[in-house]
Amino acid sequence: MRRRVLVSIVAAAAVAVVLFGVPLAVAVGRLYRSQELTRLERTATAAVGNVSAAGLGAGDPIDLPRVGDGTRLAVYDRGRRRVAGGGPTAAGRIVGSALAGRVAQGTEADQLVAAVPVVDEEQVIGATRASASLDVVESRTHRTWLVMAGLGLGALAVAAAVGNRQARRLATPVGALAATATRLGEGDFGARAARSGITELDSAAAAIDLTATRLGGLVDRERAFTADASHQLRTPLTALRLTLEAALGTPGADLGAAIEAAVTEADRLQATVEDLLALARDAPGARIRVDFGGIVAEIESRWHGPLAAAGRPLRTDVAKHLPDVVASRAAVAHVLEILVDNAVVHGAGAVTVSVRGVGAGISVDVADEGPGIVGDAATVFARRSRSEQGHGIGLALARSLAEAEGGELLLRGPGPRPVFSFVLPSGRR
Repeated sequence: MRRRVLVSIVAAAAVAVVLFGVPLAVAVGRLYRSQELTRLERTATAAVGNVSAAGLGAGDPIDLPRVGDGTRLAVYDRGRRRVAGGGPTAAGRIVGSALAGRVAQGTEADQLVAAVPVVDEEQVIGATRASASLDVVESRTHRTWLVMAGLGLGALAVAAAVGNRQARRLATPVGALAATATRLGEGDFGARAARSGITELDSAAAAIDLTATRLGGLVDRERAFTADASHQLRTPLTALRLTLEAALGTPGADLGAAIEAAVTEADRLQATVEDLLALARDAPGARIRVDFGGIVAEIESRWHGPLAAAGRPLRTDVAKHLPDVVASRAAVAHVLEILVDNAVVHGAGAVTVSVRGVGAGISVDVADEGPGIVGDAATVFARRSRSEQGHGIGLALARSLAEAEGGELLLRGPGPRPVFSFVLPSGRR
């Protein structure tokens, strides 16, 4: 690119020099010729005062003024014969025009010639002729052309210097943009394009940065979906597997009931995948008035058996006359599922799920009787936390879902007997 910009600027400058220089060079040649003919005419006119009728008619000597610079001066009579000075013996075309009563200029052979008529008593009695070699004018013209050529080359050199600087100024940020785009293509979504001060290139850099941000966010969401899906699908897959293995391993088992249970778990898996995909792609599900009693009943139905088998009671409490909350039912259900699963896996004793009104919203509290969070409680919602409790990504996903619905997920007192609260404002649409 740098070379193309440089060549373009120099070529444009060369065209400008030619377009202006050639006509100017021709005009200079004509100007010098005109100036020389004007000088010769003045010289011939000055000599007219030195010519008399007696001198031309009686053959008296004619004293012509002294001239220099290679100029020759001559006097001709009406018979077109040279009677004084230096020049052709017989008058030429230009002197003939002067003898006809006109001041004449022109070129004869390799000479510039000017002739002026000599008049006595309103009669042309002769003519004066001044001449100089064309070499004088051509030499002066050529010297001027050399100077103009030098100036033209200087202009091209300046154009080349400016073009090289401008090409470097343009090519460097373009190269940087290309490098940033390459890094972006290689998966480095943190790459950012430097600004160059050139409006158009800075606009392109801003567009690349915006693209990098969006692609980075998209990839992060897709990665989060992979991690979240693996986390959320692990428990239903395990339940599905246990249901089918139990049906296969129990003689006389009701296979129809086992298949129905498996289909129910498969439906839960499909719903979970669809909900997580919608979250990963910023496409939340339809928002409706949430029936918290129904969601809590589903939680109780799912977890009562496993908790009872472990000797742990599950208590639920849904207050009456709750404020209306409009949100994605699937997202709310996933948050509660994660909180209960967290209490089951990492807590101890009874698990309590309660729904109560708080100000202009609703708070869903999930508590257990375990030792609580040991260490830095601030990391409990961090994705892929490496804390002792190994909470993993479940609580991070729950907080993301809660915030996507305009709510908050809080840890009220890290322990013992920790309480997680999912707070949602009422009337959100």
